[in-house]
Amino acid sequence: MTDLLSLYRTMVRIRAFEDAAEAASQGGVSAFGQSATAQPARVRGPLHLSTGQEAVAAGVCAHLKPADLLTSTHRGHGHTLAKGADPTRMMCELFGKASGYNGGKGGSMHIADFSVGMLGANGVVAAGLPIAVGAAQGLKLRGQDAIAVCFFGDGAINRGPFMEALNWAVVYQLPVLFVCEDNRISATTESGKMTAGPGASARAAAMGIAAVQVDGTDVQAVSDAAATLIGDIRTIYDNYDFKTQILAASIRTANHVKDCAMIGADVITAPPAVIKGLASHVLTDKGLEQFLKDWAKTGQKIL
Repeated sequence: MTDLLSLYRTMVRIRAFEDAAEAASQGGVSAFGQSATAQPARVRGPLHLSTGQEAVAAGVCAHLKPADLLTSTHRGHGHTLAKGADPTRMMCELFGKASGYNGGKGGSMHIADFSVGMLGANGVVAAGLPIAVGAAQGLKLRGQDAIAVCFFGDGAINRGPFMEALNWAVVYQLPVLFVCEDNRISATTESGKMTAGPGASARAAAMGIAAVQVDGTDVQAVSDAAATLIGDIRTIYDNYDFKTQILAASIRTANHVKDCAMIGADVITAPPAVIKGLASHVLTDKGLEQFLKDWAKTGQKIL
């Protein structure tokens, strides 16, 4: 079992980054097109936060190796951080600075760090799916001991690349894990109103892909499911056969573009009792409180 405190640390790290980015983007949309000296926004244009989805990124990426490859969505800060990217270079990218991951030219939705296997976030819905299976096919052709993981949202399942990518992965028996962050919202529209059938898992099952559904706010459940699926992929891969899996999880607790709007219990400020229990062996209640404050300060230092 992956250490719950370590998972929680990753979640808090993601939240600290997102909170700092959100603070730096105040007025950013209205400032779009203004001069470079316009105040106060330091992040210009739309900013898509992963607030509330931290458990999915932390739970999945905890079982990935540096050589494993990852594709993300337009809401990809959490995935990128959980895969090991440098938060300072990420924030510099959001600020449009040359010291950012993409020289300040990609911004929030296009951060990539090949050194940790992060192939990039993507501003186009479902576009990361075919990139992931292409990467998985490359790994297979080269005989590399690694897998590909693709994060995508439930809004992507109604676009062509979703079916194309799953079909491609099955036909060529590729070592890839698809992770659907099913928050039931496609941008600003309820996904259920425009989606036929039960959703991603059912469509995957129809194509012969093993599908597991978990509560995306329960980091231990996500971690356990990811460990099993990723373990299966690696085991079969080692035996010169290949397997594709799908994990469906999550709930988004922020609006489509910044501005936090919490739904239910916040997985960061109200962590599961079991995490608090484990933390008590390492940190006192005051220590855990200080831990949260320290990560908040980390976010401010990045700014």
